[in-house]
Amino acid sequence: MAAERWVYMVTAQTPTNIAVIKYWGKRDEVRILPVNDSISVTLDPDHLCTVTTVAVSPAFDRDRMWLNGKEISLSGSRYQNCLREIRSRGGDVEDKEKGVKIEKKDWERLNLHIASHNNFPTAAGLASSAAGFACLVFSLAKLMNVEEDPSQLSAIARQGSGSACRSLFGGFVKWKMGSKDDGSDSVAVQLADEKHWDDLVIIIAVVSSRQKETSSTSGMRESVETSLLLQHRAKEVVPKRIVQMEEAIKNRDFASFTQLSCTDSNQFHAVCLDTSPPIFYMNDTSHRIISLVEKWNRSEGTPQVAYTFDAGPNAVLIARNRKVAVQLLQGLLYYFPPKSDTDMKSYVVGDNSILKEAGLDGENSVENLQPPPEIKDNIGTQDQKGEVSYFICTRPGRGPVVLPDQTQALLDPETGLPK
Repeated sequence: MAAERWVYMVTAQTPTNIAVIKYWGKRDEVRILPVNDSISVTLDPDHLCTVTTVAVSPAFDRDRMWLNGKEISLSGSRYQNCLREIRSRGGDVEDKEKGVKIEKKDWERLNLHIASHNNFPTAAGLASSAAGFACLVFSLAKLMNVEEDPSQLSAIARQGSGSACRSLFGGFVKWKMGSKDDGSDSVAVQLADEKHWDDLVIIIAVVSSRQKETSSTSGMRESVETSLLLQHRAKEVVPKRIVQMEEAIKNRDFASFTQLSCTDSNQFHAVCLDTSPPIFYMNDTSHRIISLVEKWNRSEGTPQVAYTFDAGPNAVLIARNRKVAVQLLQGLLYYFPPKSDTDMKSYVVGDNSILKEAGLDGENSVENLQPPPEIKDNIGTQDQKGEVSYFICTRPGRGPVVLPDQTQALLDPETGLPK
């Protein structure tokens, strides 16, 4: 096999996800086993995703990885755990056309090249590591002909990044914390697919795309060690909320979904404040967005928009339907307009067809917006330019897929190096 020069590749696309019942805190740092169950919504990979190409060749002299064009080290335990677990499950692979014949035992000695690209900021609180590790495991499983189902694969992805296990499914997903010491029952399962509740529209306000000061890993560790509220939350609060959220999703009960999402997000950030030293993920802009949504929901009498914030200042706003999403975007753009030289199509990305529905695809149209009539109290004026970097309009989306089109591969099919 040593004299052969073939390169065998697979490219896959994996979505990111946003938790509506939060994962915060591990009971086992090495295996990444959580202190509570969590539930998430998978976001449409057309708008937020990771694309990963994995390649194997007898010509490769070591495992190598490139993230967003830069080579990174694979020596960390999280990468090593994922690679070890997936290699041990590799099957026989044959591609007669390319002259490729790999036996199960070969995977331990063949080296891999991996190239991964996120179409959104890394480490800014948009779950880039979740999409990244899910895509790594999914693409390697396809490359190596691993025959495990997505739940079994989720237990491997979990060892790279906890939330990654939830990105192996589309729609609404539950990560079961499990009880076994080896983590074999700490897996993700799909509660409902993306078509189950397709009225929902999601608008993300990217308040900052900078890397956060306190990483999720160190933040969780400090919370587990110092926050009494975390212990109470994991034991008493989350188990009840999980049952209620499963029911809300099943019945498409938006009022309950909103109440649970918002209170759980706020409690997660309360745990961060209850940590010693306290962790501040949200900022003043985050708080103003919460105020805007809370006042609107109260004035309408029934919830129109749910909000949730992960470990960062970015707001994920879930509107009950398209009409509400249009009104929400108009309100957000009134309070957080773009800087004067910004093109609207780069300020509202993803599904930016919503701009037309909001009457905002013409010149200078943001200046003509009226303040939302239902918000009587002032939460700020139109002098907040630049507080939001940009908005992403998306929706619940599907799980990972293989991309058969070779032009989408990130590695050269001849050399196995980045294009």
